[in-house]
Amino acid sequence: MAGDRRQAAGVDPPYLHPDYGSTARRAPRRPLVRIEYGPGELSGPAGEALIAGRAVSGPADDLTRHGAGEPIGERIVVHGRVLDASHRPLAGTLVEVWQANAAGRYAHDLDQHPAPLDPSFTGAGWCLTDADGRYRFVTIKPGAYPWRNHPNAWRPAHIHFSLLGRSFSQRLITQMYFPGDPLLDYDPIWRSIPSPAARARLVASFDPDRTVPDWALGYRFDIILGGREGTP
Repeated sequence: MAGDRRQAAGVDPPYLHPDYGSTARRAPRRPLVRIEYGPGELSGPAGEALIAGRAVSGPADDLTRHGAGEPIGERIVVHGRVLDASHRPLAGTLVEVWQANAAGRYAHDLDQHPAPLDPSFTGAGWCLTDADGRYRFVTIKPGAYPWRNHPNAWRPAHIHFSLLGRSFSQRLITQMYFPGDPLLDYDPIWRSIPSPAARARLVASFDPDRTVPDWALGYRFDIILGGREGTP
């Protein structure tokens, strides 16, 4: 029932949010039917098994080293901790990220935004949290892009996160935004989260301690799985 409590507390967005047009095609029209978890949901493969055999031309947690050369854009370090509802570290959590490049375009066939692709940037990476629940990525700050949800609609710069714990039932998909972005107040996806405090938890904080002099800016983004202080 944790999911029901999070919705009641205003942490997670509703299934139907009219300002976010795509929800009209995705939201259920009838009351949800609760199905108890079975062995498949409670036992599925752990993070280590899910990344076994994956191949990438460079470190999976450094998205700037997956191409033949240096990607274009502002290099950043994104790090943080993955915690449970009691703020205990979650070790061995699979953290995956994907994002647009510095021009605001994804390296995907369905993205036809007329912005340049970067042959040295695929925009995807992954890692496992350490014993203290910590993760770290090196990447490029993504650009904003138009998405046609409403007139003159632009998505704020963001990085997609997917987290998978010890089973398929322990899954969270969310987005990380950047501080001071003027597009946030116009973004219906970000604004669909009812609680302003929960909304703010999706905005990373600038971290001068993780900023590498003459090389990359640092941002911290902690993720809490479940509870009233959970990440939406």
